[in-house]
Amino acid sequence: MAKPIQLSPKDMINAYLLFFVVHGAQVGVGIQGFQRIIYQDARQDAWISVLLAGIATHIVTFCMIKTLEIYGSDDLYGIQIDIFGKWIGNFLNAIYVIYCSIAFFSVLRNYIEVIQAWIFPSIQTWFLSATLLIIIIYAFTGGLRVIVGVSFFSVVLSLWIFPMLAFPMKFATAESLFPILENDIRSILKGAQSMTFTIIGFEILNVIYPFVKDKKKIRKPVHLGLLATTIIYLAVMMVSIAYYSEGKLLKTIWATLTLFSFISFPFMERFEFVAVCFWMLIILPNLCLYLWAASRGAIRLFPISEKMFVWLFSCIVLIATLLIQTRTQINTINTIFGQIAFYVIFVYPILLWPIARLKKNFTSKKVKENEET
Repeated sequence: MAKPIQLSPKDMINAYLLFFVVHGAQVGVGIQGFQRIIYQDARQDAWISVLLAGIATHIVTFCMIKTLEIYGSDDLYGIQIDIFGKWIGNFLNAIYVIYCSIAFFSVLRNYIEVIQAWIFPSIQTWFLSATLLIIIIYAFTGGLRVIVGVSFFSVVLSLWIFPMLAFPMKFATAESLFPILENDIRSILKGAQSMTFTIIGFEILNVIYPFVKDKKKIRKPVHLGLLATTIIYLAVMMVSIAYYSEGKLLKTIWATLTLFSFISFPFMERFEFVAVCFWMLIILPNLCLYLWAASRGAIRLFPISEKMFVWLFSCIVLIATLLIQTRTQINTINTIFGQIAFYVIFVYPILLWPIARLKKNFTSKKVKENEET
């Protein structure tokens, strides 16, 4: 068995907070425009693809929890070293650190593009990137409890945004959702796979698990968090299909924000401006959690302090945001990252669970034989 992580009581969090961690990590920039990508594959059955993707997250999370329970108080980084050995384990750990880093960059760069496209088209990328990175570093240096607190307030304070979907429903036509299952199952499954970039975030459980006090109680809040995310994505997709015509949805990059664009109040004419600005609070947990997960792996791989890693990481991200400028480049990164994330998040945990079981059984049998001799 891998050596358990030594934690102080002040680092620990309650299990019920995983609802906010999982839900906060999943809902981010992807929800602003995921409809077009899924609709390209599954057409009016795109809502079924969203539902299947949500079900898949529950299945994968079940496998994750089972694997983590075998090791009790260790995270994915320690588990991989124990199962595959030092060299292969550290190689896989390096891949996971890179994965978390790219996820961080993708969320940050996509949000910067939204700000520039909707509110401040003339503002410099480096200024937005540096400002957001300073906020993230400030939250990160507070420790895991502060990051979890950010997730909590992100979920609670953003609840008012999603009821705004009731406004476009006045102009929606339910006939757009029919006929159901007109597309073949392959197209629907391809649409579900295309949801990967939008629905990831729950994999943070692999790293945060050792920091949970009452580990036997994590199943309910985690699965409720996944359910809440699935319901929100399903509602947004169904409203979008019913509201947009087929041709318009295929051409709308940020369909969710466009839904908000015609909402106005006597005291507020451009509601989408408020939504874009407020979205920073929604993506903040994504960014903090991915940075924290990457740092947990980096300090195991390299002789580097957490503070040093954060500043070095931030400098690299700042430079990368300046190199990636066009919509085509951002789309390419999103597509490639989504394809990689599918195997890292949806395929690998299902394979890792039986391997961990076999390793445990083999180790237990060997220990028993040694005791008998």
